[in-house]
Amino acid sequence: MDPVLVYSPYASDCPSRQLLDRIGDRWTVLIIGSLEEGPLRFSELRRRVEGISQKMLTQTLRSLETDGLVTRTVFAEIPPRVQYELSPLGRSLLEPLGALTRWATEHMDEVRAARGTLAS
Repeated sequence: MDPVLVYSPYASDCPSRQLLDRIGDRWTVLIIGSLEEGPLRFSELRRRVEGISQKMLTQTLRSLETDGLVTRTVFAEIPPRVQYELSPLGRSLLEPLGALTRWATEHMDEVRAARGTLAS
């Protein structure tokens, strides 16, 4: 029997901390949310995620693919067409990330008030 691995994101060398860093990255949250409705091409993703640079989108997509959260499909066409979509593992993140997104939008006025940026 294989030993049971115990992961603790509070330990600096634990791989679960790296995964939480990936999931908590602002671009990851927005890319995963953008892919919720189905596959998108790179240019479509870049239009949906306002403010992301081509370099950051490329880096984030590569990391998400490496972690098994996004799949990349290349179609043998001229010119080649590439689509990105959530893997089953990536789709399993939709519920928790959706809850965070809802919390942020529902409580934004309270946060703005605390920051002193909400107009009276």
